[in-house]
Amino acid sequence: MAGFLQRLNIFKRTEATPSIPRPKSNKPPNTGFRQQRLKSWQPILTPQSVLPMLIFVACLFTPIGIGLVASSNGVQDFSIDYSYCDTKATDEFQDIPKKYVRYHFKQKVESVPQWKLSSGDNDNPVCELKFEVPNEIKKHIYVYYKLTNFFQNHRRYVESFDYRQLKGKALKYEDLSVHCKPLRGEGEKAVYPCGLIANSMFNDTFAKVFAGANDDTEDYELTNKKISWSIDRHRYKKTQYNASEIVPPPNWRGMFPDGYTDENIPDLHTWEEFQVWMRTAPFAKFYKLALKNETAPLPSGTYSMSINLNYPVSIFGGSKSFIFTTNGVVGSRNLSLSITFLIVAGLAALFALIFLAKVVFQPRSLGDHNYLNFEESESADHDVENMNNEIPLRDIL
Repeated sequence: MAGFLQRLNIFKRTEATPSIPRPKSNKPPNTGFRQQRLKSWQPILTPQSVLPMLIFVACLFTPIGIGLVASSNGVQDFSIDYSYCDTKATDEFQDIPKKYVRYHFKQKVESVPQWKLSSGDNDNPVCELKFEVPNEIKKHIYVYYKLTNFFQNHRRYVESFDYRQLKGKALKYEDLSVHCKPLRGEGEKAVYPCGLIANSMFNDTFAKVFAGANDDTEDYELTNKKISWSIDRHRYKKTQYNASEIVPPPNWRGMFPDGYTDENIPDLHTWEEFQVWMRTAPFAKFYKLALKNETAPLPSGTYSMSINLNYPVSIFGGSKSFIFTTNGVVGSRNLSLSITFLIVAGLAALFALIFLAKVVFQPRSLGDHNYLNFEESESADHDVENMNNEIPLRDIL
């Protein structure tokens, strides 16, 4: 009996057949987006369709360009490159070479700008610039210094400061940001403020007045208040350091020959010249605001400006300039933007005339573009029919 049942395999356990895994498909889902079947606008650009657009661009850009030219011409400015004042100027006023002077006023300048080199406090050289303002300039008046070939946009330079230190925290030397290297500290004292940006701060000082150079010209007062961005004035705080914990950066030793004391530690919250310098420039040639007068116009006359020379520019092959200017609708005097608008308007008008001549003197009828429609709805029979009819391609187009 057992042998009979064993032959029938009634009590024999059968093992489940393992399922064969299906190969993973890389085919995208059959959707309009994944299969690129979304509806789209496929314009056919013709002279007739492009012509109105070109006319619109020409009509729009022409008045904008003319307005920008008029605004730029209304800006009056004056610039002197005084990089060589310490080597070419003498102890008496003499004419400045024309290549170092640039100005734009409403009236003609009669006298040539002059410079003179004299000695100031601690025998520091002082460059005195004498210049003529031929007509009254309405407010506002802004005084800038300009540097060239100075790369404030270098990555290591831009990162070389400690934000916590600028916020007023008294950090130890070893706690300062590694980006401040090699100007983090000396011995056990921290450098305040640390980093390359603060150490290379521009330190030529401008007198806060356009002094009248003759009896007919009165002094014109300037101020260094509110020359930095309002956000920067809230970003810097008075430090919590004691004078015994910090040392000035190496290039600041002229301002602090005996180091810091509890009375002369700089207050970065109110030192706006420092705040202006710490906002790094994106290009190698840049302007930074130094003084301004937004309350009174600048009368015509002859003025002088005294500049204490402390900042060397020959070591990096650059230059420094004294500039005063007014502002227009788009800022200081700059014709590049207005010229760009006028060039675009001129090109649009030129191509509009070319396309108009094309339409008038050499018109061309378009073919039926439906023949170029390769939709999936087209059947194979339609293709075979076209092949049998043997329609020339030029007739289709």
